[in-house]
Amino acid sequence: MSKAPVSDEWRDARRRSARDAIVDAAWDLVRDEGLAALSLRDLAKRAGITTPTIYAYLDSKNAIYDAMFGRAATEFADRMTEPYDTEDPRAVLAGGVHRFVDFCASDVARYQLLFQRTIPGFEPTPEAFAPAVRALEAVRERLALNGVTDQRHIDMWTALTTGVVDQQISNDPGGDRWARLVDDLVTMFLTYCQSNRTPTKRAKPRSTTKGTRS
Repeated sequence: MSKAPVSDEWRDARRRSARDAIVDAAWDLVRDEGLAALSLRDLAKRAGITTPTIYAYLDSKNAIYDAMFGRAATEFADRMTEPYDTEDPRAVLAGGVHRFVDFCASDVARYQLLFQRTIPGFEPTPEAFAPAVRALEAVRERLALNGVTDQRHIDMWTALTTGVVDQQISNDPGGDRWARLVDDLVTMFLTYCQSNRTPTKRAKPRSTTKGTRS
């Protein structure tokens, strides 16, 4: 009796499952040992496979980091775009920062891969980075609802919010010394932006006198 042909869909599903298992093991490893400590030998041991098997699914260490980045960015975008319990623009903006701080502080290795250049020479592919772009667009929308559209102020916002995360992780891990400042930070930031808007240039009125030379 001949064997039934294996469908491409089945092969793809099996490949995705194996690849996901390798990425799971990679995250387990870096959470224990740190991002820079990732090695293919240790990863193979953690995943219960051989090093050549890893290469069958992910052809380099940077490809592994890229798959990890893509998963982390998707988790981040999904969390940051979940509905809020209020429609008040300021409350939504503050809620987004609370989510951001909680998301980052809950998994330091994930935060480092997403927001810090911890791995020399690694740049995520456009596909892996796409969810992060989606999350950033959501931030821009929340800022715009609060009247913040100047790129200088948006850059300031990202510096302030990541600064809160850095301080929380570095100086009070597991606590809330900096996380509890979020609401004050939002008030301070919006007050500054409202008093430092870039003035809109008014168009000069056209002369209605014909034939006049300057």
